[in-house]
Amino acid sequence: MGRWEPDAESRFRAAAIELFGEVGYDQTTVAAIAERAGLTARTFFRYFADKREVLFNGSERLQQTMVDALARASAEASAVDAIAAALASAGDFFDDDRRAFARLRSSVIAANADLRERELIKMATLSAALAQALQDRGVSQPDASLAAEAGVAVFRVAFVQWVSESERRDYVEIVNESLARLRTLVTG
Repeated sequence: MGRWEPDAESRFRAAAIELFGEVGYDQTTVAAIAERAGLTARTFFRYFADKREVLFNGSERLQQTMVDALARASAEASAVDAIAAALASAGDFFDDDRRAFARLRSSVIAANADLRERELIKMATLSAALAQALQDRGVSQPDASLAAEAGVAVFRVAFVQWVSESERRDYVEIVNESLARLRTLVTG
């Protein structure tokens, strides 16, 4: 494909994840990603600051989607119900078309300590944003942080289940089941 072909960002993402899977994250260069995508390394840097961003690009959008959904939850919703609305809103990010990418992304991150650290930072940032959104709704501390941290734990557990090879259920179904389990554990 020529450089002028559309959807360069998706082409870079597909090329990178293929190479990460084939030769490993550390052995993959931006030049190799660009070559696989049929584009230039210079063009790569128009979309991504570095190869790590191929894996984390979109985190801000996901976080904002979740914060916005939490803010839209009914005024009568409990903190946990508002967190549930936030978690469910992420369903659009985790559809069946993205599951294969998410599986490979997850395995690449699991195999690299620096990427695991970046993922933990992403989760901490998400938790802080959800806690602030709960505080904006009038939930006091430490309740806001506790509910947000519990929500992020549910998110992580549901995501791990969703990307497992044998899993066929959709993300929102897994989130709802995980929330029900958590509620049972807390009240049981």
